[in-house]
Amino acid sequence: MSDSSSDRSAVPVLEVWCDLQCPDCRTALDDLHALRARYGDRLELRLRHFPLEKNKHAFAAAQAAEEAWEQGRGWPYAEALLGRVEELSRKGEPFLVEVARELDLDAEEFDTALVDGRHILIVDADQAEGKAIGVTGTPTYVIGGERLDGGKSQEGLRERVEEIADRLLAGQEH
Repeated sequence: MSDSSSDRSAVPVLEVWCDLQCPDCRTALDDLHALRARYGDRLELRLRHFPLEKNKHAFAAAQAAEEAWEQGRGWPYAEALLGRVEELSRKGEPFLVEVARELDLDAEEFDTALVDGRHILIVDADQAEGKAIGVTGTPTYVIGGERLDGGKSQEGLRERVEEIADRLLAGQEH
C-alpha cells in the first residue's frame, strides 16, 4: 500500500484499485485529476494494486510503482505508466525502467527491485485485500466504506465519488 501520510485520518480516503496496464484505469486519470483539483488535500487519493492476470506486465508495473513511492515519486510514475499502457504492453519490463529514467528516478534501483522482488509482498497484500472486499476489475474505487466498480463503466463514477466525499467532509464540520 502506498500510504504517504498516516496521521491524516480526518481526511477522507479514496482508494483507487488499479492495474497499471489497464486502459480503463488510464481513462480514470481524468477523474482523478478533477478530484485532485476540486478537493486538494481535503481528500487523500491512495493507489492500491490490483494487477489483472490478462495484463502480463501489470504485476511488475505494480512493483515498479512501489519503488517509485520509495523514491518519492509514486503518483507521477503511476500516471506516466497509465498514460502509456500500449507501450508497456509492447515493451514489457524494460519500459518500467525507461519511465523511471525519464522521471529522473534511480533506474538501476528499479531494475534491482524488479529482480530481487522486494515489493512483491506489498502487491500481493493489496491484491488479496482487494479480492477480500470484492474487487473484481479495475478501476474500482472505495470511499467511505462504499465500493464503486469502474471496470464495466465509469459513467457517473466521479459524481458518485464527489457525493460521498462531500458527505464525509460535511460530517467533519460538526
